Amino acid sequence: MLKRYSLLWRLALVLVVVAVTTMVVGTRITGALRNDAQRLNQHAVAVMQGYAAAAEQAWRTGGQAGVDQWLADMENRETGDIAVISATDQSLSSAPLTQQQRAGLHFQRGVHSRMSFRYGKKMPYLGVPFPAVPDQGSLLMQLPPRLRPGTYWPLIENLLLVGMPTLSALLLGGLLFWRARVPLTALQAQVLGFKDDTQARVTGPLATRSDEFGELARSFNHMAEQVCGMLDTQRQLLNDMSHELRTPLSRLSVALESQMSEAELRQRVEQELHHMRTLVDDTLALGWQDTETGTTDLESLSLPALWDMIVENAAFESGWDKRRFPCALPDNALVYGNLNVLAQVFENLVRNAIRYSPEQGAVQLLGQREGGAWHLQVVDQGPGVPDDKLYAIFAPFVRLDVARAGHTGFGLGLSIARRGVERLGGELWAHNREPGLCVHLRLPAPPRV
Repeated sequence: MLKRYSLLWRLALVLVVVAVTTMVVGTRITGALRNDAQRLNQHAVAVMQGYAAAAEQAWRTGGQAGVDQWLADMENRETGDIAVISATDQSLSSAPLTQQQRAGLHFQRGVHSRMSFRYGKKMPYLGVPFPAVPDQGSLLMQLPPRLRPGTYWPLIENLLLVGMPTLSALLLGGLLFWRARVPLTALQAQVLGFKDDTQARVTGPLATRSDEFGELARSFNHMAEQVCGMLDTQRQLLNDMSHELRTPLSRLSVALESQMSEAELRQRVEQELHHMRTLVDDTLALGWQDTETGTTDLESLSLPALWDMIVENAAFESGWDKRRFPCALPDNALVYGNLNVLAQVFENLVRNAIRYSPEQGAVQLLGQREGGAWHLQVVDQGPGVPDDKLYAIFAPFVRLDVARAGHTGFGLGLSIARRGVERLGGELWAHNREPGLCVHLRLPAPPRV
């Protein structure tokens, strides 16, 4: 979902600003160059003013005959219509003005006026007053093709139409590349550094940015924390497992060196092998949950039916009567989860409760629906645990022998249960009762029908 400060909005804003700026600047530059291209250059102005001065001189020295002679000379020098007219728009030569010349007289331009590009190959008429006595006459002449301004304007205009957007795109691309490369380079450095130092984290402004780069940096930090936690857990698990295995192995070494009978030795070996097999199975289950990335085959499960299945096995293993496992849930209590995972969770919780329950104790399942989840409680009648250890009991290989002395186990059951519940998107915690321990589970429930 796009956020208020998403990088998309910033890029869109930059693109809009660049596009509008390019259009405005391009229009102004094109307009300014176009206006300049429509005006005669200094050389052309000087040529036209020189012709006007020559026509004036011919009129002042030779009159009508002088103008005729000058016009005859000009026909050999320039193409197009040429006429010398009076202040009353009458021809100063012996030839009257033609209809075309009179039409040009009405649309004549000055030497400093802008020339239109719409004339095509037809040259515009220029009116140039006599320089000395402008009130006596002027030169009316079609602009010579060689003096026409803007000859290369179509090429320049096309270059501007293509060049301005291209230049803007290159500048924008370079800016965006630079802006994106800085945080990406910083992220890359942290990722590469994480290989050698697992404490490497993205810090500074990059980690607090409100756009996608900031989210990526925070996601990397979160991932790094999880990886470090998994590595620490695995190292602790390996250390604890090696310690737990060393004890039965030491007892086996002592038994082999002792004077025990063959039957006693076989019994001891069988006991220690069962001890180690249980440890390995529980450790593998815990390690499998650490490496599992998701839970498949999720379905709606009946909690009373699941509890009946758990009670059946628990009663057989412990010798308890099934009536010592009451369930206070309605028959339509459903949760959304995986059958195998939930069965393992409840088996570990019930076995743990049985292990620390007094004679004739009971293990009860309570719960109520809270919104989109079921809040369940597995309650025993044992001695409970110290309040400051309520969180620690869910860590691997934690055994509170002071509170619950005389009981065996590796301290993996509650850890396996908690990770199973978390994989299903739930929560698991505990608190003491009077008497007993109450383990809470919050599991997602399917929508109400």
